Amino acid sequence: MIINLVTDYIPDIVVSNEYFSVNYDITDEEIISKSGIKQRRRTGLDENTNSMAIEAVKNASLNLPFAMNEIDLIIGATYTPYDTVGTLAHAVQKHFNIDRAKCFSIDSACSSFVNAVEIVDCYFANKKASKALIVVSENNSLYNDLSDKKSNFLWGDGASAIFISNERCSDGDFEVMDVNTTGLGHIGRSIEGVYLRPANGGLQMPYGKDVFQYACTYMVQEIEQILAKNNIPISQLKYLIPHQANSRITDYVIKKLKLEPSSVLNNIEQLGNTGCASTPIVMSQNMKKFEKDDLIVISVFGGGYSSGSLLLRKL
Repeated sequence: MIINLVTDYIPDIVVSNEYFSVNYDITDEEIISKSGIKQRRRTGLDENTNSMAIEAVKNASLNLPFAMNEIDLIIGATYTPYDTVGTLAHAVQKHFNIDRAKCFSIDSACSSFVNAVEIVDCYFANKKASKALIVVSENNSLYNDLSDKKSNFLWGDGASAIFISNERCSDGDFEVMDVNTTGLGHIGRSIEGVYLRPANGGLQMPYGKDVFQYACTYMVQEIEQILAKNNIPISQLKYLIPHQANSRITDYVIKKLKLEPSSVLNNIEQLGNTGCASTPIVMSQNMKKFEKDDLIVISVFGGGYSSGSLLLRKL
């Protein structure tokens, strides 16, 4: 598998910590100390999960090394859908008239992007597809339960589009060396740790400490295991892109693995937790940093629980 292009879309509306200080009696200092977040983005009245994904795909139009209608697999990923019938993936297929593509959407919370890559791998291996588009998009602000002071300040909106093929197309390509996902619904608070139940309240995180504990454990474990499997010492890792859930989780990972802080790429301070879109957005925003043969690991942890990792090499 070759990642040929990654793009992103970030809404224009900025929500600073002052909004929560004024309306929900939590100070800027408290939010930063708990999460590292200073601001986040929110969709406008004419935006939604689908429209953000479409904009992310539009941003690829000038640099995509193959025709859009060559795509034969579209996978959407989100836990904040605009429509649960006509899914995120179908909306993209319709807008760009991609008539040859198999099309569906998935949800494993914040780990969904890595799950989608693993599914693409299976389709490619079975010769059922050769050019894939993964669209990841989260409209957290629409579902955010603002009365939940434990987590209402965490969430941001954003989307990314990831184009993958079975062949190299340009000097900007990345080889997918390995991918792994792990279902963890049997541990800790599991489906109670963080949840979104549209018919019974919004996005909430009643057991944040439990989520924090397992995120720290399994994000480190995913990194160590994928590197060990591929006989790569941690010293050869050029960049780590962790899920942008909480800067304190990232700090723990850095300390545990003895990484240089400069090797860990982040955007949580400005964008908050953008769910499963967080890691590809970071990748898109840092494309100019990556050089030939750089080894990059993406590590994620999602509510429910689930985890995953992706090992990339810049070609």
